[in-house]
Amino acid sequence: MGFNRYASTGGKERKIALELRYHQPLTNGTSPSILEKRILEYLDNQKSLGISTHTIRGQRFYLEVYFKWCMERGIEDPNQMTMSLVDRYGKYVSQYRNQVTKKVITPETQNHLLISLKTFYEWMQRREYIGKNPCWNMRLVKTPKRIPRNILKVEEVEKMLSIPDLESGLGVRNRAILELFYSTGIRRFELQKLKISEVDLVNRTVFILEGKRRQDRLIPMSERASDWIRKYLDEVRITLVKEPDDGTLFVSVRGGKMDKSRIGDVVRAAKEKAEVKKKGSTHMFRHTTATLMLDNGADIRHVQEMLGHRDLNSTQIYTHVAIRKLQEVYENTHPSAEREENTSKKENVDSAPGDTS
Repeated sequence: MGFNRYASTGGKERKIALELRYHQPLTNGTSPSILEKRILEYLDNQKSLGISTHTIRGQRFYLEVYFKWCMERGIEDPNQMTMSLVDRYGKYVSQYRNQVTKKVITPETQNHLLISLKTFYEWMQRREYIGKNPCWNMRLVKTPKRIPRNILKVEEVEKMLSIPDLESGLGVRNRAILELFYSTGIRRFELQKLKISEVDLVNRTVFILEGKRRQDRLIPMSERASDWIRKYLDEVRITLVKEPDDGTLFVSVRGGKMDKSRIGDVVRAAKEKAEVKKKGSTHMFRHTTATLMLDNGADIRHVQEMLGHRDLNSTQIYTHVAIRKLQEVYENTHPSAEREENTSKKENVDSAPGDTS
């Protein structure tokens, strides 16, 4: 079966609209500053390198925060920036508040702001737009490794998987989505853009094309997940998809690629109906998959490859959760645990009242 490689007209229009957003001027002035010109040129350059629209939108936001800070201080040329001003901007970032929640942004988001600025200045230095790079020695915020708390129990997972109404086409689709999340630990955006051609139901593998940081990987999936995807493809997708068909695996009621927010809604609805109280939605399955694999003896490097982590440290956070099972095994099998019990009994015998004559 062949598929048209071009997205639907609606999808194209949305993509063009997103691209226009990061082409728009940062100010309403008729004469943009040198700094504004450089930022817009940098974003255009990122697009030419094949960076995703989603990533470029984020970069624009981070650089817009910096641009507004500069405008308030009369800084219109990147060459006006000094190391001391970079330090001052870092302090500003440390107190920056989310415009919606009004809470101070997380250390991770602070680093996104700082790294975007550093990368921007490195680009300008390569282009010889600036002499010295004032960001070369920029200090990032220390971010503690957070141990995941929203690990699902197997019973909780099974309860969530049983929620979709299998009498409806959307229920079958949603069951296939949940099964794939649980089986593979795939990221939401990776699932969203999966093509039918990237899912091998015979060999039970999923090819992730350009996952995070544009890394490809081939991962296994369970027989059960494969069976539900096959059922969805055979019975449901054909009734939903609209022409031209671009081959996207999971489609919406309108026949095109599902929005990421809608995919999140599928997981949240199952969680709420299953009365699972843990926080999170799609990423909760990712945490659970990694932890259960380690619990059951998987090599950490295999889990790293499965999740698509570039750095092993990112995978090691799950070992702190998986240690609970190791502790149980230790207490039941290690000789020292047995000796501790015997010693306790011996102490009780020794301390018992006896004949002192």
